[in-house]
Amino acid sequence: MAAAIQPLPVTSVLFACTYNIIRSPMAAGILRHFHGNRLFVDSVGVRESDQVDPFAVAVMDELGMDISRHRPKTFEELEDTSFDLIITLSPEAHHRALELTRTMACDVEFWNTFDPTLVEGNREAMLEAYRKVRDGLMERVKERFPTQRGPMV
Repeated sequence: MAAAIQPLPVTSVLFACTYNIIRSPMAAGILRHFHGNRLFVDSVGVRESDQVDPFAVAVMDELGMDISRHRPKTFEELEDTSFDLIITLSPEAHHRALELTRTMACDVEFWNTFDPTLVEGNREAMLEAYRKVRDGLMERVKERFPTQRGPMV
């Protein structure tokens, strides 16, 4: 009987969304918070943007996670594309990641994540939408990368 193949440990993770200003910086900030000394973590977007969303900065700051210095970048601006795992958070980013990894030994996972900019309303309604995204990403990160053992592909 053949021995079961053990999954390889993840050493580098790339989060990707549409603009790299809300969902992927949040996810990267959360993963860095829990595993920053064990993993290389980065984030990108499919489309260019200027700065991280202030609501994303505010809701992450509520948990003591500072993403205010994040500078959005696109797939084309990545200096290194040798990631063990790319986690995509929007359909557009997922398609782009699949194109990128056609000739690479890299796993791609799709975590379809709501875009909180689609919510309309006052400041508190907006913050609540961003908190829901943050909390959903926190749950997924903790489930996928448990702190009691090393993360696996």
